[in-house]
Amino acid sequence: MTTHVIVTGAAGGIGAAIAAEFAAQGALLTLSDRDPKALERTAARLGGDTRAHTADLTDPDAPSALAERAWTEHGPVDVLVNAAGVYPSLDMADIDARTWDRLFAVNLRAPVLATAAFARLAVAAGRPGTVVNISSGSALRSRPGGGPYASSKAALEMATRAAALELGPHGIRVNAVSPGFVQVASDCNPVSAEYAAAIGTNPLGRPGRPHDIARAVCWIAGPDASWITGEVLRVDGGSSTGALHLPRIWQPGDTPATPLPATPVAPTEGPTP
Repeated sequence: MTTHVIVTGAAGGIGAAIAAEFAAQGALLTLSDRDPKALERTAARLGGDTRAHTADLTDPDAPSALAERAWTEHGPVDVLVNAAGVYPSLDMADIDARTWDRLFAVNLRAPVLATAAFARLAVAAGRPGTVVNISSGSALRSRPGGGPYASSKAALEMATRAAALELGPHGIRVNAVSPGFVQVASDCNPVSAEYAAAIGTNPLGRPGRPHDIARAVCWIAGPDASWITGEVLRVDGGSSTGALHLPRIWQPGDTPATPLPATPVAPTEGPTP
């Protein structure tokens, strides 16, 4: 039986790689992105049973409409992959309501609403299903200029666990894949060469590639992972294991660190009432 897969954010980068991996396995694909031209190029490149639907996920009705349209027009959906995301470089002190709401609309609200719509359809039809959310290592460790994005991904991981808890009795698994740094050509989420060099270090010693993430998504969505739900699979070359760039705590010949004085520091006086 052909597997029907929805992939959001499928026009390029990790989303396009996920779509290509499922296509190689013979899946029927419904792809979504806000960029119609790039989305059509991806769909044309994959060929076969691939449909493309442009969607602006900042629209609160768009995620549900996408799931319902895919189900109605192309048949029951088996797998939903929420890969769309935005990563503005913005300090926490500079955030405003409009930017915060747009970021959370795409990175959190859209996958939650798409999952809810998919779940309602699957439960009504008495069918099992699988959801894979694309998280980020930022969910555990923020970076300068990445606080709002990190906040959205941390919330997405909790939403993943909550959905897994409630939907499991209906045969619907919900997991997340958390990529390490994967450099892709993106006008939406550009990064500097300095940032890429600084963050790309990991124990396995090579940069991540989109197909590394795509293969993990296909595996956790597939039958070999049928008893896994509510998990976050970190695919990051080991970068989340610790700080590889730090020196050893001690080596022969090192100079001991000087302890701080034991004298307590006087408290700072507060403002005069």
